[in-house]
Amino acid sequence: MELKMQILKYLEANRGTSISGTKLAEELSVTRSAIWKGIKALQQEGYNIEAVTNKGYCLALDNDIVSVESLSPYLRGKSASFDIEVHQSVGSTNTLAKEMAADGAKEGTVIIAREQTSGRGRMGRTFYSPNSTGIYFSIILRPSLSMEDSLKITTATAVAIAKAIETIAEVPAQIKWVNDIFVNNKKVCGILTEASLNFESGGLEYAVVGIGLNVTTEAFPEDIKNVAGSIYKEKPEDIPVTSILLAEILNNIGEMMASLADNKYLEEYKSRSFLIGKEILVLRNKKAIPAKALDIDDKARLVVEYNDKTREALTSGEVSIRPIQ
Repeated sequence: MELKMQILKYLEANRGTSISGTKLAEELSVTRSAIWKGIKALQQEGYNIEAVTNKGYCLALDNDIVSVESLSPYLRGKSASFDIEVHQSVGSTNTLAKEMAADGAKEGTVIIAREQTSGRGRMGRTFYSPNSTGIYFSIILRPSLSMEDSLKITTATAVAIAKAIETIAEVPAQIKWVNDIFVNNKKVCGILTEASLNFESGGLEYAVVGIGLNVTTEAFPEDIKNVAGSIYKEKPEDIPVTSILLAEILNNIGEMMASLADNKYLEEYKSRSFLIGKEILVLRNKKAIPAKALDIDDKARLVVEYNDKTREALTSGEVSIRPIQ
């Protein structure tokens, strides 16, 4: 591990406490000069490390740059063994993760970016991903599921994210089928699941789940500013809230994926859905077809009833659904 990251790991473990240069040098078996250079490198990357005379170096409580070291204290269970990479900037975490999955990367490989320059959403849309105001990551999964059941991955992930938001931010989170999370009637999160099929078995070779979550984003492009929002209007003080929230999402994903087959998460998904029982529009072939959302079935499909009383179970690959305003 690079020295500056060893220093960061030690400071993260003692966040808010001053550690002398001598102590750091002894613990890491290097010179004080090497410690000083490592600290300077971290400060130049934006880490809020205070240098106090006669006390040492202190990583500020509100330092909120996501790193493997900032996540580690908050990971538990299966997520503690995930292989995590953090990048300053990438085009798309999903694109990178798909390349790694095709090359054999194991389940639980997580690609995190502090910024995406070409973030992707469903239906070829983009996902606005400015530097250090959101959570942008993709995780590689290798579930024992058929392509027909692959929708369960997206719905389980949505529950994992909603629960994390409610636990950490203490605000209710609602789900718009199939892949959007809303807080205070604003979209704060989108999920993009892309999968590869094993033609011999008929099951999934792998799935890459991409998540974009607005944590403290203040301004949005003109075309989405009326629908997009953030979890926080003002960033909480004295806690690394982005790292804590991301770790909780990973914890929940680890737990959820172990129970995909038994559908335990579906009731939680339904309880957070704001479409069930509502009049909606099904958008198909550039036409908006009126319908009513009745239920979400065991395969995570949205069951709708059209005006002629016929019913259909919808999948994410076929339609986009928008509530009638």
